[in-house]
Amino acid sequence: MTSPQPASPPESPLAIPDFRFFLLARFFANWGTIPMVVILGYQLYETARGPLYGMGIRDAAFLLGLLGLVQFVPLFLLAPVTGWTADRFERRTVVRTANGVDLLISVALAAATWSGTLTLPLLFALAALHGAARGFIGPASSSIVPNIVPPELLPRAIAMSTIAWQGAAISGPAIAGYLYAANTTAPYVMSSVSLAISILALTPIRRVVPPPMAADRHPLRQMLDGLTYVGGHKFLLGAITLDLFAVLLGGATALLPVYAYDILKVGSGGLGAFRAAIAIGSAAVALWFAFRPLKNNVGVKMLAAVAAFGAFTAVFGLSTSMPLSLVALAGIGACDMFSVYVRSSLVQLHTPDAMRGRVSAVSGVAISASNELGEVQSGLFAALLGPVGAVVFGGVAAVAVALGWAYIFPELRRARTFAPPESLLSNADLQERPA
Repeated sequence: MTSPQPASPPESPLAIPDFRFFLLARFFANWGTIPMVVILGYQLYETARGPLYGMGIRDAAFLLGLLGLVQFVPLFLLAPVTGWTADRFERRTVVRTANGVDLLISVALAAATWSGTLTLPLLFALAALHGAARGFIGPASSSIVPNIVPPELLPRAIAMSTIAWQGAAISGPAIAGYLYAANTTAPYVMSSVSLAISILALTPIRRVVPPPMAADRHPLRQMLDGLTYVGGHKFLLGAITLDLFAVLLGGATALLPVYAYDILKVGSGGLGAFRAAIAIGSAAVALWFAFRPLKNNVGVKMLAAVAAFGAFTAVFGLSTSMPLSLVALAGIGACDMFSVYVRSSLVQLHTPDAMRGRVSAVSGVAISASNELGEVQSGLFAALLGPVGAVVFGGVAAVAVALGWAYIFPELRRARTFAPPESLLSNADLQERPA
């Protein structure tokens, strides 16, 4: 009798059943949460400008900045706990529980919208709760993929995962915007159903239990290990903070309701088109990388993409044409996806599995800080300079960040491939050190 031949390794992440279920779950999770957040922001601006509060454009725009802040604060405060949770408990369960919280938020928004009881305090409170839930989803979800996909397929898996994310970001807000125009409750019903499907889709995936933590190390010390690890590896620090400061200064998404409502006057449907344009640009780049992975000069190309992100942002800020605005937003999405793809691949491949949850939490805080605190910055500068001045200033600042980081962190310029150096793979820092 001949001995059975060993199974050949998969040639694509899609050949792995667990990864296919993960893609399905990721799509529907984002098809639920992204439209929910977009419509929540539009409702907040609409409510502030409406007869109940009667705010002017600049004051209502400033509230959009505060909306970002209330989402960021709980995520920031909980970051040590969320990363530790992803490295301590079964990761699917963490994601499903956090998605369940978002499901409750969407149901509450549907009920308040249907009954006409929406107020600014309620919208801010539900946004803060979403920020806390998202803090748990990010580290646990990003730590699942390296456990179900071989390292050599990880960059392609990240690209495919982003396609699922962007597919939801393209279709979700656009559909939600038109649903909102027809029935203000409908987008939240869509979000609730989508989140329920996402929770179910995670169930068939095999259990993802992280490696055991050092028994002699206090949980508080374990929670801080992710920050210590990133701070001790300048390469990771540079990659994470590049995204932090570029999007913190250059993000324009917080002011999209202002452009839709008052500048281009295209309403909630136009707002959905804005968000879809960003997602189309992102998805196009992700689709390209899914089949043609980036291999050479990854660091320099990431820096160039961040600079282009800032340039497209400035173009959008100055545009008074809907077609030009959509093209600029698609460029923003494409450049942002390029940077995210490179940074995500580098962070995951340069981090040991025992630390992935906590390092992902640090990265997640940086991403959230860039997004939510970027919204605060946009709202504040919109109050001072007007919305157009705020967006243009942010785009120019993002270009300056890319140029500055090229010299502050030369390790980024020198990164030729995604593979970590051999010294890092054998370094004792990959393991938790005793207290």
